[in-house]
Amino acid sequence: MVIGAGVIGLAIARALAAVGRPPLVLEAGSSFGTGVSSRNSEVIHAGLYYPPGSLKARLCIAGRESLYAYCDARGIGHRRCGKLIVACTEGELEGLTRIAATGDALGVPLEPLAAGQAQRLEPQLACRAALHSPCTGIVDAHALMLALLGDAESAGAQLVCSAEVTALRLAGRLIELEVNAREHLAARLVINCAGLAAPELARRIEGFPAAHVPRRFLAKGSYFGLRGRSPFSRLVYPMPEPGGLGIHLTLDLAGRARFGPDVEWVQDQDLGVDARRASAFYGAIRRYWPALPDGALQAAYAGLRPKLSGPGEPAADFRIEGPAVHGAPLVNLFGMESPGLTASLAIAAHVAQTVREQCSG
Repeated sequence: MVIGAGVIGLAIARALAAVGRPPLVLEAGSSFGTGVSSRNSEVIHAGLYYPPGSLKARLCIAGRESLYAYCDARGIGHRRCGKLIVACTEGELEGLTRIAATGDALGVPLEPLAAGQAQRLEPQLACRAALHSPCTGIVDAHALMLALLGDAESAGAQLVCSAEVTALRLAGRLIELEVNAREHLAARLVINCAGLAAPELARRIEGFPAAHVPRRFLAKGSYFGLRGRSPFSRLVYPMPEPGGLGIHLTLDLAGRARFGPDVEWVQDQDLGVDARRASAFYGAIRRYWPALPDGALQAAYAGLRPKLSGPGEPAADFRIEGPAVHGAPLVNLFGMESPGLTASLAIAAHVAQTVREQCSG
């Protein structure tokens, strides 16, 4: 059984169904993919920002190539448009060098560019130097999820929406579940892929050791869209900031530009966009696009990142933990923030391997 029908949950359902273990997928929302998976930048990341040896680095790089191949095979809208990571001041050049070194250690292709070379690619760009990442792209996240669901269902998986898991209990080699406070099910294996709710869901399992449930932090990211045509054909990323990758310029498949996300540490799950945040966006964007006109930004949407580290703490890795860690017939996926979309197929393969190696029955 898989709990959560975001892009990672659907990828896992597909992977399990393909090896003869088609799961029941329970989704609390009224449809699949309405949470974290529908409120992001839809970027296929190259894998530049994560420490070598981390799950994020390994699964992002493997997932990137799997995702491009899957999109090609299934006709899913995507484009390998590339991105420019820019240093806007002399003080940021060292950060650009560190990113280049990480990319080199991970085997991720990068091309160093002087300011003039970057501006020949993107004439309205202002920077001191840049890195060109040719592996970065964009994808239609909804079309991707629809294809994953179709594959999973074709192989025997079943999706049930409006099915909130309200209680769980360890019962020997089974997990007993209560759904919508009235239906009762039992599963030999549960994959907790509930996104923002994953830690709370694990904490709710009667008999599950609390030491294996991390604290969750919420980082809200708002996006603003650009009125009118974008002058850029590639993504543009500034230097990363604590908790995120900076207010960057991304494109959709129609060529429309949007900016974000910023980082706002929050306690609640309010997804409204405060229009007053636009002033900070103008300042951040004009560092690399000085010609951004006044009044060009409009509030678009916001998303929440399910982080395992809080303000001022080093960024945490993904946590994917099966019975070998905690002893229960359960695989927990915690901290599935970016690059979760890019890594989704590789995460699914990793979970399927965990199931084969650690879960009997």
